[in-house]
Amino acid sequence: MTSPGRSYPLGAHFDGNGVNFAVFSAHATAIEVCIFDDLGNQLLSSFSLSARSGDIWHGYLVGAAPGLIYGLRAHGPWSPDSGHCFNSQLVLLDPYAREIIFDRHGAPRGRVIADNFAWLDDDWPRHEAKDTVIYELHVRGFSMRNPNIPSDLRGSYAALALPSSIEHLRQLGVTAVSLLPVHQHHDEDRLVEQGLVNYWGYNTLGFFAPEPRLASAASRAAGDSGRAVRDEFRNMVRALHAAGIEVILDVVFNHTCEGDERGPTLSWRGLDNANWYRLDPIDPTRYVNDSGCGNTLNLRHPRVMQFVMDALRYWVAEMHVDGFRFDLATVLARGDHGFDARAALLQAIAQDPVLATVKCIAEPWDVGHDGYRLGAYPAHWFEWNDRFRDAVRRYWVTGDASRGEFARRLCGSSDIFSAPGRHPASSVNYVTSHDGFTLRDLVSYRERRNHANGEGNRDGHGDNHSDHFGCEGDTQDAEILKQRELVQRALLATVMLAQGTPMIAMGSELLHTQQGNNNAYCQDNEISWLDWSQVGGSLHELCRQLALLRRKHRPLSADWYREAASDSAAQLQWLTPQGAVLVEADWHDDRQRALCVVVIERAAPAQSRRFVLLFNPHPESVWFELPAPLWLRLLDTATLAAPAPVHSSRVALDARSVQCLVEVPERDDAT
Repeated sequence: MTSPGRSYPLGAHFDGNGVNFAVFSAHATAIEVCIFDDLGNQLLSSFSLSARSGDIWHGYLVGAAPGLIYGLRAHGPWSPDSGHCFNSQLVLLDPYAREIIFDRHGAPRGRVIADNFAWLDDDWPRHEAKDTVIYELHVRGFSMRNPNIPSDLRGSYAALALPSSIEHLRQLGVTAVSLLPVHQHHDEDRLVEQGLVNYWGYNTLGFFAPEPRLASAASRAAGDSGRAVRDEFRNMVRALHAAGIEVILDVVFNHTCEGDERGPTLSWRGLDNANWYRLDPIDPTRYVNDSGCGNTLNLRHPRVMQFVMDALRYWVAEMHVDGFRFDLATVLARGDHGFDARAALLQAIAQDPVLATVKCIAEPWDVGHDGYRLGAYPAHWFEWNDRFRDAVRRYWVTGDASRGEFARRLCGSSDIFSAPGRHPASSVNYVTSHDGFTLRDLVSYRERRNHANGEGNRDGHGDNHSDHFGCEGDTQDAEILKQRELVQRALLATVMLAQGTPMIAMGSELLHTQQGNNNAYCQDNEISWLDWSQVGGSLHELCRQLALLRRKHRPLSADWYREAASDSAAQLQWLTPQGAVLVEADWHDDRQRALCVVVIERAAPAQSRRFVLLFNPHPESVWFELPAPLWLRLLDTATLAAPAPVHSSRVALDARSVQCLVEVPERDDAT
């Protein structure tokens, strides 16, 4: 028996007596709900959503219960020239489906769920922005090759929740993991035909459903596998929270997995193509492609914006995640005239009582016109800073960044982020991420090697600011290997010491290589899986030292430095190796780029503490004159030696290395 039901919430929801269905479509002439057998193969019955409230079709199925398998049929005009792609022969996936299964032909179906997970004592870490250290990882790639993880758990949410995984993160000083997409996704037909998969997952099918392929074998095989997968994800979040680690999800609200006009019709296109997507105003058969992935969600439409808000709230309220990294975030704020920092979606997030307190991180660009918007997001947002990435690479790797450019990036990119209300933590500082060369490959290859992706080595970045320091790829040459490691150490130290929010890409501490593939989005194999053989190696040890140094001392302030000295603000002095204050010509001297930074930290008028940061990007050692009086060396990336007093006012900084020293008042014991 059916009744009109309610228009809210959208999707299919069990209330204890039956299931309410609510579906958005402004242009449909009718919406049917199709009920299937437990495998989703056989159509058992169907009924029309007889009630309509504005653009929401709704109905209630009395006696229906969790476990019900369903799909949608949308009736309406087939008129691509007008942007309409209705086809009542197709069974479509509910965009709000909490759980997705596939019939024997691979068509997606929704399953009604009932969630009553007991979070009990989950303790949200809620780290302040200034204290945040991010580790970007892929759930599967992180543990697939870890010999300390039971084989049946490798590559899963459960593996990330294990004490050994969490301890590794804690040693690195990580306060937040940024997980590559965990939403259920669709593998493009082109990849499937080549025997590949969309490993990264930036091709979302289920915006409310965790990806089952990232769950353990036991959860996937459970009688109620969907619930087991959700519970495994939640238990992972709870374990990370208990260790003080926040969980940030990489989310893809710029496009869907339906692709361009030649792509599959799975859900949104068949329900209301003209409203879900932005269509070319001249040729509505084609899509605006600001995402570069074939289509672009029409986030200016209130129902599409509602969809995004509902999904975000679900992952916070029901799954307890702590924030989101928005892929190609410029799409989120595009209006009729381009990017708008006051766009409705951004303002909706800012005022929402569930979302206002979580971390929001923008990838601040898309591929559309004027899509590069670094520094333009609202005050509470973090932004991936590719200007930091490129300048730091050019300073340490290719040698063509000046001291001036390096200094700007070291000090929070104030030229970009110092607008009212913003702070240095707005800048997410990184030198490598999932997208591009790994840290090891950055110093091992000048050219990408992406042939395994099946795109003729045309995909991925062509301009990487990388070098091989003597020969392309792997080598046994001890001197080349030494130079490569020194540069990797200097890069990691710069990320962790700079003002801003540091982000370390998975495996940077373990010499992870993708053999020169700088776009491993479709490589679900050892190219992408983290090799754990370097645990305890020198880079791992350096990361541990850097974590301790940052947590205990934070040599560079968490706030902006001021132009004029004052008793209340930390100040900087920029010196040449000879101890002279840098003048205009020094900032742009290509021949001498070594740099001394004296940080004067004033806690009170009569109290101060000084740090010295020394940077030498040259292939030979450089002598530095230190200011008086006494110093304790906290870090030396060339030697990784334990902290020790410096007994001379003149020190040699080894090639391609960083040192950090702290002033020791004469009255104190220097040890």
